[in-house]
Amino acid sequence: MKKQKLNYRFHNPNTAEVTADYILKVFIEVNAKKVERVMQEVAGRSLEEDKQVEK
Repeated sequence: MKKQKLNYRFHNPNTAEVTADYILKVFIEVNAKKVERVMQEVAGRSLEEDKQVEK
């Protein structure tokens, strides 16, 4: 069975800059929790490494 490629076309009266800014804001909002979780993991690892160095 052949996979069908999806094609999307939007009529957008905005400028490219306004559209890009809107899409960026959506992506940031969607990924905010994921970024927060990763930052907490990295901070936790950094604290553990600092504790090990101090020993």
